[in-house]
Amino acid sequence: MWKQSYRVCLCFRRRFNLRMAEAPDEIKRLFVQYSENGIMTAHHLHRFMVEVQKEEGATREDAQAIVDSLRELRHLNVLLRKGLSFEAFLRYLFGDVNPPLSSNQGVHHDMDAPLSHYFIYTGHNSYLTGNQISSDSSDVPIIKALQRGVRVIELDMWPNSSKDDIDVLHGGTLTPPVQLIKCLRSIKEHAFSASEYPVIITFEDHITPDLQAKVAEMVTQIYGDMLFCPEVECLKEFPSPESLKKRIIVSTKPPKKYIEAQEIRVKEIEKQKRKAETDEEASGKESSQLEGGDSAAGDSSESDEEDNNHEELPEESEKAQRDVAPEYVRLIAIHAVKRKGGLKNYLRINPDKVTRLSLNEQKFEKAVARHGKDTIRFTQRNLLRVFPKATRIDSSNYNPMLGWRYGAQMVALNMQGHGKSLWLMHGMFRANGGCGYVKKPEFLMKSDPDNEVFDPKAKLPVKTTLKVNVYMGEGWYYDFPHTHFDAYSPPDFYARVGIAGVPVDTVMKRTRALEDNWTPVWNEEFEFPLTVPELALLRIEVNDYDFSEKPDFGGQTCLPVWELRRGIRSVPLYDHEGEKFRSVRLLMRFQFV
Repeated sequence: MWKQSYRVCLCFRRRFNLRMAEAPDEIKRLFVQYSENGIMTAHHLHRFMVEVQKEEGATREDAQAIVDSLRELRHLNVLLRKGLSFEAFLRYLFGDVNPPLSSNQGVHHDMDAPLSHYFIYTGHNSYLTGNQISSDSSDVPIIKALQRGVRVIELDMWPNSSKDDIDVLHGGTLTPPVQLIKCLRSIKEHAFSASEYPVIITFEDHITPDLQAKVAEMVTQIYGDMLFCPEVECLKEFPSPESLKKRIIVSTKPPKKYIEAQEIRVKEIEKQKRKAETDEEASGKESSQLEGGDSAAGDSSESDEEDNNHEELPEESEKAQRDVAPEYVRLIAIHAVKRKGGLKNYLRINPDKVTRLSLNEQKFEKAVARHGKDTIRFTQRNLLRVFPKATRIDSSNYNPMLGWRYGAQMVALNMQGHGKSLWLMHGMFRANGGCGYVKKPEFLMKSDPDNEVFDPKAKLPVKTTLKVNVYMGEGWYYDFPHTHFDAYSPPDFYARVGIAGVPVDTVMKRTRALEDNWTPVWNEEFEFPLTVPELALLRIEVNDYDFSEKPDFGGQTCLPVWELRRGIRSVPLYDHEGEKFRSVRLLMRFQFV
């Protein structure tokens, strides 16, 4: 055990000696400025935290706790009795105690607004393990998604081969099924492992009324009191995430027969209203001729209201209603709609109820191109789900910023479709403590007196400028095989840094490539003028330069700009699938000017 500990100590010593020799001049200068005779005391560190790191709430006790946490390095002669040496200071900067997002903030957005006021972490075909055509259906990707914080799980329900039970699979493909009950049980077990805020299950329903009744029985028995079932048939406003903690919500399109019954009912109500208006008009004319006053019209309106409360459904409506499993309809807390007509009609707002609308990425792009402002108005009260087009059979993804710019809450991505789009999704939902709900900016929820709303395409003035210093990186030597990047020499790393946001803010920049260096020190500065920082994500990638082939991937991360901690921060990088590396990280500085 002692020998193993000694080897670890030697490893740390090699790493810290290398850092000291190659540390950027600015880091060295700051250490000199906030130390005395090569020692940074807790008092000095506290000043550094307040003045450089902009941690106004930091206390002397916080600084002392950091000093004490580094006492394990005393055997490396990097900690002096009264404070930190330069090496220990560098370890603090690179340590987990100094992240780019606050680890202490937790959930800090207002969680008492309706669900429509939030971006919600949403998956697409959540049961698929790979491509959309032939990969297995399983509860494993559902579990992984929930453990990552995903809050919306999609299940496609089909009758099994014997037509007496329900399977989950991608219809019309070669994907083998998984039993619905297995998925439901796994959701219950893992729903709140990463977040206590509500999980929404969206059913794509391809089953018969008798199987719908079976689904209702399953869902009710498995979830019990966890299930949110509104007392009213249609919600006039969505409840808040705070009020729905630890609850399961079902969202789907009500059965066709139920919709038909509702349509017949609405038509009959409209017919009765038209008849009442005709009778009222006739009564009003007669009354004004006899009395010349307005009181009779008021009485007529009042009695109409009473009559409407006692209207009867026509026979065909009653028949359609009987063909529906009522227990299944009662499960549906969030009604999905599929409207006829053009895109303008899709985005029609009903002041008496809120709904969920689903559009594939192509239809959504057409909607925002022709009716961008109507799209934002729709999402101020209703939920809009955007999902990948059918031709993405490889489970690739579209750019989620397209949806967020227009207020779409449920921007659904394939969680197995790793790459830039999914990295952006991970970045967005690192905000607000990683709870899966991110409060939309206020400008997406407001209209001015002329009913005008935010326009993502508009040229707006710069609100702030993000200044990013990319100092150095380390950890590849320990997380990668030494021949991974080049069989005969160390890698030639360069960093790419940029913004994903509204079109005018979106840009990528890069450092120079440093040859043959496992611990690159770029020491470069970039500025990003931001017109809409509330919708901006900071993209960071590191690659190994290869002039003859495609660059080798060396790590990435995405961070919500509006939650960045100012100052010099340790930025951990993630692999292609979004898993955090053990050692790889960058030392960066963030300032808003």
